[in-house]
Amino acid sequence: MKISRFKKLHKTLTFFATNFEYREPYQILVDATFCQAALQNKVIIEDQLKKYFQTNMKLLTTQCIILEAESLGAPLAGATTIVKNFHVHKCGHEGVPVPASKCIKAMTKSSRYIIASQDRTLQASLRKVPGRSLLYLHKATPVLEEPSDASKKYVFKKSQSILTNVEEKRIASLKQKGGLSEEENCKKLPKKRKGPKNPNPLSCKKSKKQKGQTQNMKHQPKMQGQMKSKRKRIKIPEHVKAALKGSK
Repeated sequence: MKISRFKKLHKTLTFFATNFEYREPYQILVDATFCQAALQNKVIIEDQLKKYFQTNMKLLTTQCIILEAESLGAPLAGATTIVKNFHVHKCGHEGVPVPASKCIKAMTKSSRYIIASQDRTLQASLRKVPGRSLLYLHKATPVLEEPSDASKKYVFKKSQSILTNVEEKRIASLKQKGGLSEEENCKKLPKKRKGPKNPNPLSCKKSKKQKGQTQNMKHQPKMQGQMKSKRKRIKIPEHVKAALKGSK
């Protein structure tokens, strides 16, 4: 296998292992359409997938897939023979079989399977669900499809929520170290005392005493002015007066 193909495969497997808990041995759920394409392109599924993945893997199928392939008769006789060679996994539809596509959708809800199928309708529906991994054959070459847009969006939202939680915790720890936590700030702030408020001065009537005091205050500057305007009388002695009269 080329290095570029191996790098793409490793990157895709790492994505699903990191974000959706895919683990070794990887469980590959194979349907009859994949077996039919392998038969047409002369591909031995088990050998080719071992070379492609180069890791532990397990090929599985279900009773519903086998019964649907048998019901289609001669056109899928070879695919039915191939699919019967894989380990039959319990799907919960024993006794009441359902179509293969419906069975596969139900299986992917509870466990992490790589779905090996050539069914275009099934592939399109699984791409809309985050965490679904698809494998198909391009002629004789197996290809593990890159993560769908739904899977990428889910991982992006998840990473954003994790980042916000980490940032909030970091900010809270920095506040505690710097003594800026809300509880400490509340302790430091002095409590306001609740008591009777002063009355509104505009709504209060002036008392009579205050009126009398204000009138006296008005007269005081006038009296002070009058006192300042008066001159002191100089008393002349009697003999001085007599001398002044004699001189006349």
